Amino acid sequence: MCGICGILDARPGGSGPQGAILAAMNETLRPRGPDEEGSRIEGPVGLAMRRLRIIDLAGGQQPIENETGTVRIVFNGEIYNFSALRRGLEARGHRFRTRSDTEVIVHLYEEKGVDCVHDLNGMFAFAIWDADRRRLFIARDRAGEKPLYYRAEGGLFVFGSELKAVLAHPETPRRVDLAALARYLVYECVPAPWCILQGVRKLGPGERLTVDAATGKVAVDRWWAPAYGPETGPFDEAAAAEELWRRLRESVRDRLESEVPLGVFLSGGIDSSAVVTCMSEARGGPAGIKTFSIGFDDPSFDESRWSDLVAARLGTEHHKIVVTPAAVLDCLPKVVDFLDEPLGDASILPSYVLARVTRQHVTVALGGDGGDELFAGYPTFPAHRWALLFERLPRAVRAAVGWGARRMPVSHRDYSLDYKVKTFLKGMPYPPLLRHPVWLSSFTPEAALDLFTPEARRALGGEEAGGLLGDVSREAPGGGGATGLHDVLRYYFRFYLGDDVLVKVDRASMANSLEVRAPFLDAELMGWVNGLPAAAKLGGRTGRTTKALLKRAARGRVPDEIIDRPKKGFGMPVARWLRAELKGRAAEVLDEKKIDREGILRGSEVRRLLAEHQAGVRDNRKALWTLLIYRLWAERWLEGGGR
Repeated sequence: MCGICGILDARPGGSGPQGAILAAMNETLRPRGPDEEGSRIEGPVGLAMRRLRIIDLAGGQQPIENETGTVRIVFNGEIYNFSALRRGLEARGHRFRTRSDTEVIVHLYEEKGVDCVHDLNGMFAFAIWDADRRRLFIARDRAGEKPLYYRAEGGLFVFGSELKAVLAHPETPRRVDLAALARYLVYECVPAPWCILQGVRKLGPGERLTVDAATGKVAVDRWWAPAYGPETGPFDEAAAAEELWRRLRESVRDRLESEVPLGVFLSGGIDSSAVVTCMSEARGGPAGIKTFSIGFDDPSFDESRWSDLVAARLGTEHHKIVVTPAAVLDCLPKVVDFLDEPLGDASILPSYVLARVTRQHVTVALGGDGGDELFAGYPTFPAHRWALLFERLPRAVRAAVGWGARRMPVSHRDYSLDYKVKTFLKGMPYPPLLRHPVWLSSFTPEAALDLFTPEARRALGGEEAGGLLGDVSREAPGGGGATGLHDVLRYYFRFYLGDDVLVKVDRASMANSLEVRAPFLDAELMGWVNGLPAAAKLGGRTGRTTKALLKRAARGRVPDEIIDRPKKGFGMPVARWLRAELKGRAAEVLDEKKIDREGILRGSEVRRLLAEHQAGVRDNRKALWTLLIYRLWAERWLEGGGR
């Protein structure tokens, strides 16, 4: 696991990459790879990396080259099928100098060029300089587990694993991209290819990029996208459940290869519980398995009894971190410091705390990420089908429900009834697929654009509310009006998983020099699950049971209490914080005059949202948290310089 960065200077008369600048970029990535660094400048290209040693501890130093020195790579990630690939490459005459998975990519590229990515099963972002073709080739894994930012301007191409590496290049400006900010206000994250800064872009999940050193031309294409099976159709549920478990166990086994200590995140949900159980089966028992969970001293937020139950049943060496929500909140300044792009997902705070403590015991941790997106695990999936029924009700009935919802008393409890009802109704004016980003949003697209000053709205040009959800519509064959479950799953996989969940996991873990592996995101497992009918994911007697096939597969292996309990994630008392512990800080950061001086958002509107929430008139927790994180980010990375 590493952090990578580089420079390609194809400008006429350019002096090429400067070593001091490349070193400064690389230094920003030190937490991602504290064990060693490497760099190489040759002609117009400079490549650098920071390494967290996992495999081939003594060797594997990067950049790594082929036998002739004409192909050179820097690589961030893990390739789980590298041993099989290596055997095939050796049979074709390739000679290896290391035992690392990085070198496999070099020789595979020699064989297949940019199509080498199709053979890789793993998480990765890498850059290859092909001296013969005078071409820089960059690729990112299928799900987007490993990040990649870049900036291309006038023949100068700069890239890095994090935005801060690109910012370390002195020619990178620090101006907010208004279109990206508008999307952040809706999605609570900045979806690829957008970036919060003008001129910087993110390579999307399953995308690859080439830069021609002769012309400076950049070309991006998508090399992988999930392919889904039919919405309906027969399948043998019992046989499919056994096959699913076999495939998941193999995926877990593949992710156990490590020359450093390894553990598992155990939330007590079905995904992480299945991963731990498969790990115990793959290793022939629980001996030596270290599991990690976080608990809270506030019973309304504490879910640790479920992880305790799984750990006790399996007999793992369990480590539980019990904290107060206020102690988690104390991490906010540190989180903003390593979040060089705003992320409005409050669960990054406990994720950071969990990763920090886990790193004290192990260097690698397995997690359950991706299970919800593969198997329709979120409450919004049943809500999708309820919404299709609700919109068929007589208009008078729907109006009466809306009237009643507006009169429900405001509760600041986590996922209170009024919160769920009002959120459900918020999405109903939109086409079926587009309800999902609206249900998850802090602001509707209309409200997000209305938050901008008149001057900023003019600078946004022709950006309309529908355009903020346009990427979602383009992902589905049926557009925003698509109603099929697989269309919805495609949205969650590409946007919610790729731009929110995996970003959160990557930043929280790598800030603590911890590698996290996701067995559910195995290439072969994903392809097999996606090909199953929709009823395998959202099924049961009512047709609304989430994770139907995974629950069937886990039954008898994972405690029934875990399988049958309602889903609950890392809930944080954001609504209460904004009225208590964070009240003063929120008033300071979201001060109307400060916001007006920035000249982008309307300070009076932000003041209204804050006043309503603190008075208990409305629950504006999501909107205010998203704004708070943006303004804290701006103070740190724009107004504070961020060097």
